[in-house]
Amino acid sequence: QVQLVESGGGLVQPGGSLRLSCAVSGRTFSTTTMGWFRQAPGKERTFISAISRSGGTVDSVKGRFTISRDNAKNTVFLQMNNLKPEDTAVYYCAAGPSYYTYAEFLSRSRSGRNYDYWGQGTQVTVSS
Repeated sequence: QVQLVESGGGLVQPGGSLRLSCAVSGRTFSTTTMGWFRQAPGKERTFISAISRSGGTVDSVKGRFTISRDNAKNTVFLQMNNLKPEDTAVYYCAAGPSYYTYAEFLSRSRSGRNYDYWGQGTQVTVSS
């Protein structure tokens, strides 16, 4: 059984930082595409970032959020800096298939429909 468990969310002041973690079990992590999404109250889920099995990345929040992975620990991270109130949301990690080319990874990893497994989410609240 595949499980994804997020951690690291919480309350932070504007301008602060948080590092989210997502531990994966029950799947060969090193060949898995991993993604981060978020959903703010009353809004649709949106894509944040994804990382391929080889470490290639694609991001929607340029310059402030950074995705990384540690295959030895079966964990993917999302480092979030200079947080803003509009970053308040529930953050989800997701696991998807491996892609053969970087172009395919770029075209498919941004859509939540292309992920097979999801974590339960962790709340991030940015407020003074």
